[in-house]
Amino acid sequence: MSKQQATTEHLENTSFRRMNRREFVKLLGVLGLTGAAGELIGQQFFAMDAPRAMASESDVKGPYWAMVIDLKACIGCSRCVYACQATNDTADGHLWNVLIEDKDHFGVPVFLTRPCMHCENAPCVEVCPVHATYHRDDGLVTMDYDRCIGCRYCMVACPYGARVFNWKENTDPNPKEGTWGSPEIPRRARGVVEKCTFCSQRLDKASERGLVPGIDREATPACCNICPTSARVFGDLRDPNSPASLALKGRQSIVLRANLGTKPRVFYLLPN
Repeated sequence: MSKQQATTEHLENTSFRRMNRREFVKLLGVLGLTGAAGELIGQQFFAMDAPRAMASESDVKGPYWAMVIDLKACIGCSRCVYACQATNDTADGHLWNVLIEDKDHFGVPVFLTRPCMHCENAPCVEVCPVHATYHRDDGLVTMDYDRCIGCRYCMVACPYGARVFNWKENTDPNPKEGTWGSPEIPRRARGVVEKCTFCSQRLDKASERGLVPGIDREATPACCNICPTSARVFGDLRDPNSPASLALKGRQSIVLRANLGTKPRVFYLLPN
């Protein structure tokens, strides 16, 4: 059997399972997903034994990039938040990656970090009147800042609150630069919307430099590289041996607000 046939069989043997209402209510209570976290989860979600099945159904050719975040391993250190701010040169208060904490139902807190979900069915893409937000060839949702007219329709449409608007020009020093990383992209202009890109500037250079995203640090999102507990991993879900695929193996995971049909590319491993 060829590697391609093996990968195809691997994907076809995966499956989705929707939680019933009793399972959902029980899990929501155990996780303590109230307040900000509860609003992100919504009223129902999929429990996926194998989220890699999503990649097999996608029309996107080539790699299917995804991020996996382990709620059990995350210690809430905020390093992923700081590295994102340093690498993407975001202003204070305009964070592309945010940390939400729940203290109520475990002996230790549970932390949930939220980058852009890079949805396959992205509402932000559908509502943009000038196509300033769109899907790249690899399926990631990106911005053309030169086309953005600042209407903020995409911010209203995003069910995850993952976008921020530049009300003013950012001329302040980046407090996270140096300790947590160095800027790799230009600052965005006043009057445009911006968001997490999965550090696409690194992905774009990976193939020409012979690097593998998720494995080689220079080709992997900064938030994943800096995590001290490996709670965040990245990779191609079409590759069963990628860090993302291996992290999902044998673990139950959720996607946020799956009832909306957005098909996010960020998967959360449940703590128990």
